[in-house]
Amino acid sequence: MVFTLRKDAALVAPHSMRSNASMSSSVDAFLGTLDSALRTIWGRPRASTPSPAQALPSSEAPLSAAERKEAGALMRVNHVGEVCAQALYCAQAATTGNPSLKQTLLRAAQEETDHLSWTRDRLDRLGARPSLLNPLWYSGAFALGMIAGRLGDKWSLGFVQETEKQVEAHLDGHLSRLPVGDIASRAVVARMKADEAAHAAWASAAGGLPLPAPAKALMHVAARVMTTVAHHI
Repeated sequence: MVFTLRKDAALVAPHSMRSNASMSSSVDAFLGTLDSALRTIWGRPRASTPSPAQALPSSEAPLSAAERKEAGALMRVNHVGEVCAQALYCAQAATTGNPSLKQTLLRAAQEETDHLSWTRDRLDRLGARPSLLNPLWYSGAFALGMIAGRLGDKWSLGFVQETEKQVEAHLDGHLSRLPVGDIASRAVVARMKADEAAHAAWASAAGGLPLPAPAKALMHVAARVMTTVAHHI
């Protein structure tokens, strides 16, 4: 009888240890995701790469009040885009079962953290504020990232590819709208545009599937709503 109990205990113990390890891993992942969200929405993330604006002459051409207001509104929209990028990449990294893809998505999120820091710095220098709806933008983007991730890695990568292509086009439009004298913001947006193009190319090379036309159209409409609202709020 004693032998049986010991044998059963020996069989149960590894299973219990695995369950505890799995629960601990899930809790760690949740806390990491929550920490990332709080830092993105309310923190002041630090860039690992200097802002392109720092390489420019310290003295900038003075902007008129109207130019400063428009530049601030455009950079607020770009800042919201980076808030959403953080949410998307974190959600997709959390849902993939591929360790290599997970690390690549997290590296891309770190590059987007640079963009988040750069755009926040431009907002400060232009006397503008971030969007008041950043918690909403983050939550919506995180939900979309979770859905994309649940569809499988190929579709998740396709979502990355289409998102970055649309963001690249959006940034290109901002380069034509930013005041000519705001060379710092223009330098930041140009660098961001190049980085987004690189992310899209990576997702395509990694095997991302092209999204159906209705999905692309829906993403475009959602982005249009976000950019229009964030321009003002």
